[in-house]
Amino acid sequence: MLAGLSERLLEHCRAAGASQAEVSCNEDTGLSVSVRQGEVETVEASRDRGVAVTVYFGKRKGSASTADFADASLAATVEQACAIARHTEDDEASGLADAGLMASDLREFDSWHPWSVEHDPDRAIALALAAEQAGRDADPRIGNSDGTSLGTGTSLGVYANSHGFIGRERSSQHSLGSAFIAGSGDGMQRDGWYSIGLAAEDLEAPEAIGRRAAERTVARLEPRRVATGRYPVVFSAEMARSLVGHLLGAVAGGALYRRASFLLDSAGTALFPEWFGIDELPFLARGFRSGSYDAEGVATRESALVRHGVLQRYILGCYSARRLGLETTANAGGVHNLQVTHNAEGLDALLKGMGRGLLVTELMGQGVNNITGDYSRGAAGFWVEGGEIQHPVDGITVAGNLRAMFAAIEGVGADVDPRSHVRVGSMLVGGMTVAGEA
Repeated sequence: MLAGLSERLLEHCRAAGASQAEVSCNEDTGLSVSVRQGEVETVEASRDRGVAVTVYFGKRKGSASTADFADASLAATVEQACAIARHTEDDEASGLADAGLMASDLREFDSWHPWSVEHDPDRAIALALAAEQAGRDADPRIGNSDGTSLGTGTSLGVYANSHGFIGRERSSQHSLGSAFIAGSGDGMQRDGWYSIGLAAEDLEAPEAIGRRAAERTVARLEPRRVATGRYPVVFSAEMARSLVGHLLGAVAGGALYRRASFLLDSAGTALFPEWFGIDELPFLARGFRSGSYDAEGVATRESALVRHGVLQRYILGCYSARRLGLETTANAGGVHNLQVTHNAEGLDALLKGMGRGLLVTELMGQGVNNITGDYSRGAAGFWVEGGEIQHPVDGITVAGNLRAMFAAIEGVGADVDPRSHVRVGSMLVGGMTVAGEA
């Protein structure tokens, strides 16, 4: 249905005089439930669909969208896009990706696994309640629940353009997570845990999720401050992912052509230690961001983003590539699955190697300057002595400069957090300023 709809819309665009056109259609369904303290809080079923049309009249571009699939609404959407294009200025970088770049080998990546609970709210509620009850029973210091949520959904999508390209994608995604509160008064602490997967069997058991959430919450009780100083810092796997995210933001085409990145003109430059690497792997089975083509229909390919510590390339779609005088890297719409090289067994090995310092398990605030690379964020975690965790820590700030932090990475563990398309383990940064007690 969506493919046929896309073809009809492209024909409307051609009839309206557009020199090029592209259409994206999607249809999503889902169910989400939340429970707290053994009671159901919300049950919400969703069904969304939409169409986005972009037309080009030479180098002028116009876009419009609608959620109404009625013929009259679709015709009006095309007319609106054409009207916008006729009244915009020429942009030499606009237009479809070159026809020769379109993907021809369209694959499946084992990403379609609908979960029957989408049509069985009672079972979804039972699973959420089981996770919450396991957490509440795990430790008497758990005084309250901050809720447990289960979500499940499927998505169908089609991208088509006037080069004759039609790409179809379908995927499912499911999640279950709990959060708890331990302690009382000013000593209360909150934490949680969640599991996510494309197939229901990839999720952790509800009871395991609840227990782990409770354990993480209790572990944070009676935190202390640490003396302000310069210390090595280990970022847990889920926090290390954010450091990779800052790299991606700095080498994204939009930031580069706007001159709003601390990594301008850095392709071919050593930013990391020689052993460090990041590979983009778009063809992984059950990968969160697997795909044969990007958001412009360009064929994806396996390639290195960082190799032997050297930044190999930027992250570009066609528009940003043209603005920079470069070629697209098939990253319109973002990166696909990333795999970060590891040189250590896991978190325990990194802590032993660090000896004395800080383990960060939570980051707060938005204190990152993408233009200068300056980094300053609120943090919580654990103080480490002799390679062993001694006590929880909160109310501190970790600071540095991202370029210096990248160069100071001493280790990455094999303890990959599987809940993201950025696959990275815990990360040891050799020295950062930690602001705690005077």
